[in-house]
Amino acid sequence: MKNNCLILVDLQNDYYPGGNMELVGILEATANAQILLNEFRKSKLTIIHIQHISARPGAAFFLPETEGAKINHAVAPQGDEIVVVKNFPNGFRGTALMEILKKEKADNLIICGAMSHMCIDATTRAAFDLGFECVVAEDACATRDLVFKNRTIKASDVHASFMAALSIPYARVISTREIIETMVSH
Repeated sequence: MKNNCLILVDLQNDYYPGGNMELVGILEATANAQILLNEFRKSKLTIIHIQHISARPGAAFFLPETEGAKINHAVAPQGDEIVVVKNFPNGFRGTALMEILKKEKADNLIICGAMSHMCIDATTRAAFDLGFECVVAEDACATRDLVFKNRTIKASDVHASFMAALSIPYARVISTREIIETMVSH
């Protein structure tokens, strides 16, 4: 049987209304992340919160010891839930995430959070390369509009492109509802 672990990536205040980098669809993504979080809590499965703290000179968000860097109250860690602090998009780089996953005997990672095109992408690809089975909760992730060569790419297109790119071979990219149904049936 698979040992499921929920990884919530960078659901921090700066990505929410009033923050320094508000994302498109963050409230909807968080509502779905809450559903997953509640299911994992109820089932007493491993939960890991990843929190980005900016170490890059000139960074404009997730600055150390600011309100914006705190994990949003809607999905804040409780009890003995693990928090991994990172300084790079890849949740494994320079962190104890791999050691924690080994200790927890996790082999199936359910990943959600922000941003679809950055930390979700980097962390999922790294997890796959390290031998984990990955599931991305596509409706529990959010991103923002991007600009490339004077062209604005809408957040919905950015999100869809990255979910499509992750779907083969890196992860099963499915909805929160499908994840819950899969968990219940096993």
